[in-house]
Amino acid sequence: MRGAPRDAVWAIVQDVAAWPEWQATLGALDILENDDEGRAVLCAVEFDAKVAKIRMNLRCSYAAPARMSFERVSGDLSALAGAWTLEDLGDGRTGAIYQLDVNPGGVLKFLLNAERIGKLRATLVDARPPELKARAERG
Repeated sequence: MRGAPRDAVWAIVQDVAAWPEWQATLGALDILENDDEGRAVLCAVEFDAKVAKIRMNLRCSYAAPARMSFERVSGDLSALAGAWTLEDLGDGRTGAIYQLDVNPGGVLKFLLNAERIGKLRATLVDARPPELKARAERG
C-alpha cells in the first residue's frame, strides 16, 4: 500500500475548489471569497444527501499543514461543522481524520430515522477518508 506525505495530503485538503473531483456526494461548489493565499474562505456547496439536495455556504479556516475546518454560515441545515486533521506518521505516510457534526433541523430532521442516519453517515462521513486516500495515491 502506498502512502503520501502530509504536505501532499494537505495540498489536496486545502484545495476546496477541487473537492468535487474526489468527494462523490459533493456536487456544485462555487468559491465566493478567497484569503490572501488564494484559499477558499467562503464557498457555496451542494451535496446529495440521498433524501434531499443540501445547499449551504461554508466558512473555511486553515492551520497548515495540520488542520482544515469548515462551518455552515447559511443554508438548508441548522448547523454543520467539519474538519480534516492530518498527522505526519513518518516514512511518507499521513494519518487523516475527518469529523462532521450536523444538525439537520427543519423538515430534514423529520425525514431521518436511525436507518437513514446510518446510511447518510456511511455516505457523507465514513467514505471521506478512503476518498482522500485514493486521491492522494493517484498523485
